[in-house]
Amino acid sequence: MTTTAPRTRAPRLVSDLRGPAPHVEREASPAVAYRSARLTEMPADDRPRERLERLGPESLRLDELVAILLRTGTAQQDVMDVSRGLLREMGGLRALAAADIPTLADAHGMGPVKAGMIVAAFELGRRLSLEPGADRPQVTSPEHIAGLLHERMQVLEQEELHVLALDTKNRLLTAPTRTYRGTVNSAGARVAEVFKAAVRLNATKIALAHNHPSGDPTPSADDVELTRTVVAAGRTMDIEVLDHLVFGHGPGRWVSLRRQGLAFQEA
Repeated sequence: MTTTAPRTRAPRLVSDLRGPAPHVEREASPAVAYRSARLTEMPADDRPRERLERLGPESLRLDELVAILLRTGTAQQDVMDVSRGLLREMGGLRALAAADIPTLADAHGMGPVKAGMIVAAFELGRRLSLEPGADRPQVTSPEHIAGLLHERMQVLEQEELHVLALDTKNRLLTAPTRTYRGTVNSAGARVAEVFKAAVRLNATKIALAHNHPSGDPTPSADDVELTRTVVAAGRTMDIEVLDHLVFGHGPGRWVSLRRQGLAFQEA
C-alpha cells in the first residue's frame, strides 16, 4: 500500500492571526509617494501648482485649490484623490469651511496637520473680511445674524455657543467667536467667556448664537435662562445683548429669542 506523507501547513504569520493591520495615515515620503508622483506624469501646464503660478488661483477648480493646501496624498491615493474625497465627505465648500480640526482629521487621507491647514486657510479669509477699511458686515436684524452663521451652525454635530462682537453701529469687530462647546446652558457656559472677546475689542454690543444638533431650533428652558443671565451681566458692563439665535438643520431653521419675546422683556 502506498502511503503519502501528511501535508504540512505553512506557518501563519503573526499578522494573519491578528487580522489585517490597521490603516495608519502618513504623510507621503519618497518611499511611499508613488501615488502622489502621478501628478508629475501630467503635462506641466495641467498641474495645479504650475497653473496657480502661471494663471492665478481663479484658474483652478475647487478640488485643485484644496489639493494645493494638502500638498501630499497617501500611499494609496494621490493628493487629487484625497482632495476630491474630502469635498465629497464634507458635503461641499460651505461645510468644509464650517468643519473643525477633529472632524477634518477623521476624514480619509487627512490627519491633524492637513486639517489644521484647511482650518487656518478659511480663518485667514474670514479675518481678511474684517480688516480695518474692509466693508464689515452690519447686524440690524435676526436675519443678518442668520445670514452670517447659518451655513456653519447647521452642520455642527455638537452644541456650540458663538458670540458676535459689535461696535456702536452694529458692525462686526471680528469674526464670530466660539466661546463654548457642549451642552449650552447657564451652568456650563461661563458668562465671563461670553464677554471676553467683547471686552478685549471694546465692543458696545454683542449677539449670541448656538445650535441644536437634534435639528429642532425651538429654544429650551436652559436657552432662555442663559440669555437672561447674559443680558443681566451685559447691563452691568454697559454692553447691550441684541439677540440670541438658536439654529436647527435646514434652510430657515432658526429662532430669535428676542423676536419670540423670550428673556428680553426687561432688556
